[in-house]
Amino acid sequence: MGRLVMKFGGTSVANIDRIRNVARHVKREVDAGHDVAVVVSAMSGKTNELVAWCSEASPMHDAREYDAIVASGEQVTSGLLAITLQSMGIQARSWQGWQIPIKTSDAHASARILDIDGTKIMNRFKERKEVAVIAGFQGINPETGRITTLGRGGSDTSAVAIAAAVKADRCDIYTDVDGVYTTDPRVVPKARRLKKIAFEDMLELASQGAKVLQVRSVELGMVHNMPIFVRSSFDKPEDVDPHGTPPGTLICSEEEIMEMHVVTGIAFSKDEAQISVRQIEDKPGVAAAIFGPLADANINVDMIVQNVSEDGKTTDLTFTVPATDYARARDTITAAKSKIGYQRFDSATDVSKVSVIGSGMRSHAGVAAKAFAALAARNINIRAITTSEIKFSVLIDAAYTELAVRTLHTLYSLDQA
Repeated sequence: MGRLVMKFGGTSVANIDRIRNVARHVKREVDAGHDVAVVVSAMSGKTNELVAWCSEASPMHDAREYDAIVASGEQVTSGLLAITLQSMGIQARSWQGWQIPIKTSDAHASARILDIDGTKIMNRFKERKEVAVIAGFQGINPETGRITTLGRGGSDTSAVAIAAAVKADRCDIYTDVDGVYTTDPRVVPKARRLKKIAFEDMLELASQGAKVLQVRSVELGMVHNMPIFVRSSFDKPEDVDPHGTPPGTLICSEEEIMEMHVVTGIAFSKDEAQISVRQIEDKPGVAAAIFGPLADANINVDMIVQNVSEDGKTTDLTFTVPATDYARARDTITAAKSKIGYQRFDSATDVSKVSVIGSGMRSHAGVAAKAFAALAARNINIRAITTSEIKFSVLIDAAYTELAVRTLHTLYSLDQA
């Protein structure tokens, strides 16, 4: 017997039939003797509908009311799943974020979890063998007493945080794919499902464009050393052995992985915009004059390249921002032109970022050099490069994204089993 947190995303609870399927997955684990907490997302498409209603009501709506509205999607799902489980003879109760409580910061629409008290849920495990069905994506700010939400994909974060709070043995993330792959199988048909991946590698994959898990959920897993198992909700519940290991990917600490590959996977993001601020006077404080206002506007800057002119008097700064923030970034830089003192502003939105990730890079030289040579052989021009201990990223023209991903996937033998 163990203790599990099971999380189901929007496509897994898209309608009543899917919710019944989820209930059978839960019943299988309960029948096996496990304590179970379930975290659910809103039914597929509902959050988008609620967000659209907010914008239709008023484009400049109150963020506190936005959270009150969009959090309702998960509340509906949790109640429906609890009812379904009860109809199957299983003790179950739905919980909203404020009832546990899941305490968060007051940054509405992007709150961070501060603390979770799992005592009530654990007591009900012990006293009633009751399944806790928890609305993901939401919490409460203890100062204001207002409902908060954790940002898109926040149910993953809720699940991992709750798993830590109730001292679970594992957090199972059920989704519409059966694990984490070496890259997107829609781009590279030969992409392989990974049996295990280290927290650090998964963190980089998630932050560089892989859509399997929210970045914050992986961070929490790493901090609390909470194993996360990514698996498919579309496997037939009755075909899965609750005491065995079904197909999926275990995200765990490096120590639990016997053999670390040099490269674990390739991630990519087409949601990038490149900005170049040219012919700036080369003097102390220039970078702060550019990136300070962007930080104040909550715009994340990623790749940064600086080139000093031959005479040493002026410099060019090139950087990337999320495509959704491009217009705000452009307006922010333009508004600060007199303070920055640049002569020219250039930009491109038809760019993409391709990242090569692997903890094995720490002990291998020349990994990036091989990639640069392979991309050059394919006539793919690199606009910018950033590197870290276990990752490097290149910025290229968006038209070459798929070619670059396939080239690098083969280069590092990720096609091979």
